[in-house]
Amino acid sequence: MGPLALVAKQAGYDVSGSDKRDSSYVEHLRKSGIETIHIGQSSEQIAAVHAQRPIDWLVYSSAVSIENPDHPELIFANKHGVKTSKRDELLSQIIQSHNRKLIAVAGTHGKTTTTAMMIWLFKKMGLPVSYSVGAKLSFGEMGQFDVDGEYFVYECDEFDRNFLTFHPDTSLVTGIDWDHHEIYPTRADYQQAFRQFLGQTDRSVLWQSDITQCKLEIHANDIVLEDDAPILNTLSIAGEVNRRNAWQVICAFQALTNAPIEVLVPIMEEFPGLSRRFEKIANGLYTDYAHTIPKIRGCLQMARELSENIVVVYEPLTDRRQHFIKEDYGNLFEGVKKLYWAPSYLAREDPDQAVLSPRELIESMQNKEIAEPVELNEELRKSIQEHLSAGDTVICLSGGGGNSLDEWLRKNF
Repeated sequence: MGPLALVAKQAGYDVSGSDKRDSSYVEHLRKSGIETIHIGQSSEQIAAVHAQRPIDWLVYSSAVSIENPDHPELIFANKHGVKTSKRDELLSQIIQSHNRKLIAVAGTHGKTTTTAMMIWLFKKMGLPVSYSVGAKLSFGEMGQFDVDGEYFVYECDEFDRNFLTFHPDTSLVTGIDWDHHEIYPTRADYQQAFRQFLGQTDRSVLWQSDITQCKLEIHANDIVLEDDAPILNTLSIAGEVNRRNAWQVICAFQALTNAPIEVLVPIMEEFPGLSRRFEKIANGLYTDYAHTIPKIRGCLQMARELSENIVVVYEPLTDRRQHFIKEDYGNLFEGVKKLYWAPSYLAREDPDQAVLSPRELIESMQNKEIAEPVELNEELRKSIQEHLSAGDTVICLSGGGGNSLDEWLRKNF
């Protein structure tokens, strides 16, 4: 929602908003000129904003209606004739009304990094571009609308079927596994949504493994990437997952602009990374957004390229996801020296599901002896510091926002 707010403001909209809790992201929006943001979400707060300058359109995240169908801001909007929609409808209108060609990055994992890599190439090649990405960039805003750009690059999320609103000029699918089980009850449902999305796309850039696994239909102008392409082993980029993301972006960008591959590769090898994607917080200490099994596996693979002594602090994202993936923990943390398991970050939860404790989830591991339930407190801070002093590499896995392990980590280190 934050990047969309930035894009809307730059596209000429007057933007205000609210959030359940304050966070570094909210403060970033304020510093970017979106000053009317209230913390807490009540009918009184939105009424005050509406009285000062009437609201035409209330855009809300999927989490709002899922957590509370009777959300006071939605009720206020309906009562006062204010248009309401989720984020995809507003973004779609901005793209269409300004005649932008959409480059959509979809997939179960790697969307944010891949989107950022595409933005990086546009900027380094001196081409104007509009975009929205779900993380802070060191080389630009999270969201940007450029009046001169031909393309709009968007991290196109499948949650709540968001991506099915769009009809991209080009789509990059980073990989198809299975996630958001409350939206897609079966793996077949999930794969069918991607087939529909690709059917709405003029040109797709896909991995052969996804084509085979999901029985995807290929068209003449699609680009198919081999999973064992030799160039993947030659890119000087840390992490197998990152090398795959980079190669996919290079191939898509070359098709869009005709820029030579030999020019694009060294530019991509200078990609500086982005917030919360194996981001270095202090010497030996990293934070990563990994919260699904494939993302965690990819993050640990990258860590092993750096160190033999890996310590993990893990805060799962949502309890409902844990009910689906707990049996997959198995040998996921094999080779890890020590695992500190924090309580799950709760969001969009099913009130009828019991919240699984760290101790219960640890029982799903084969090497449970390395794991220890923890809270985000002084004791954990001291443990992390001891590992850092001993020369261990500490990887903190956290998918949440405000008050998450990631924010706690930044405050303490």
